[in-house]
Amino acid sequence: MRIALVTDAWEPQVNGVVRTLRTTVERLRGRGHQVETMTPDGFKTRACPGYPEIRLALGCGPKLSRRLSTLDPEVVHIATEGPLGWAARNWCLAHSMPFTTSFHTRFPEYLALRTHMPARWFWPILRRFHRPSSAVFAATDALAQELATFGLGHTHRWSRGVDTTAFSPDAPLLAAMAGLPRPIQLYVGRVAIEKNIEAFLETNVPGSKVVIGDGPALKGLQQRYPSAKFLGAKHGAELASAYATADVVVFPSRTDTFGLVVIEALASGTPVAGYPVRGPIDIIGTMGRGFGGNAGRIGALDDNLNLAIQVALGASSRACIEEAQRYDWERCTDQFLAGLRPGRASPRRKRLFAMA
Repeated sequence: MRIALVTDAWEPQVNGVVRTLRTTVERLRGRGHQVETMTPDGFKTRACPGYPEIRLALGCGPKLSRRLSTLDPEVVHIATEGPLGWAARNWCLAHSMPFTTSFHTRFPEYLALRTHMPARWFWPILRRFHRPSSAVFAATDALAQELATFGLGHTHRWSRGVDTTAFSPDAPLLAAMAGLPRPIQLYVGRVAIEKNIEAFLETNVPGSKVVIGDGPALKGLQQRYPSAKFLGAKHGAELASAYATADVVVFPSRTDTFGLVVIEALASGTPVAGYPVRGPIDIIGTMGRGFGGNAGRIGALDDNLNLAIQVALGASSRACIEEAQRYDWERCTDQFLAGLRPGRASPRRKRLFAMA
């Protein structure tokens, strides 16, 4: 199948969306599909205000249209609501080409945090973007139900996976963390206002607090919380070692749609603490025992983050690992393929078929 995957989120950005898309592309190509990624690195870009590491392909419409027309895709999946996403949407509508979209990021909530305006004011823009799609891919059933309340009921379940060979409790200790006073409490992710990292850094559980990640809020947090250890972004083996070295991973965000770091931590045998909100609650569960039928605790969610951390520290490493095994990338790739909507044969494909 010839697939066009359009996304404004791509390397060198470091986040769960990019890791999800990169892994999905690799798996699709491994199955013999032709996947053309249309990403910011193929266009002239400008830095996103407040996020210099994010590049926006402003004015990308004409070039993207030419690339899509040349590719003549059988299916189009639009992963993000940025400039490339809107340009691809417009091309599909102009050419009567069915397309699917993903809902990865709660932009209304992010914008509300930055503008101090109600999140509901921004939902009409998201509705306009996704409504013409054949299906909106959502990571959990709960997210799909939530989207339906905002007028986006045409959803398709596309879960997430974790590489249990890369993330494992057998990973070597990370030298920068190994000698810290325990319990070691770890945050992994973008260092930005919407991640609510201050809530983690304000907790008073004894031990050490470690932040792994980069972002616009990094310098400010370093100045305000000098006792915490900020290690910058980590990748590959170093990231796996960080998870395995920690005693608990703290996920303080209230605005994520899933939380890839949560299942990466579980695969490393490390429990997770967070708030009882969409995303972590869909993985950890209200009782802190996940959804795989395990009797052991894998983490804890509570509006009192101190309490959540304390309870999570008593979780079972074995139960964490068993729960993580439920999140398989091959099954996720099956779900992705099942949700795609091939378009009608284009004039170009009809001519080629007639000549064969």
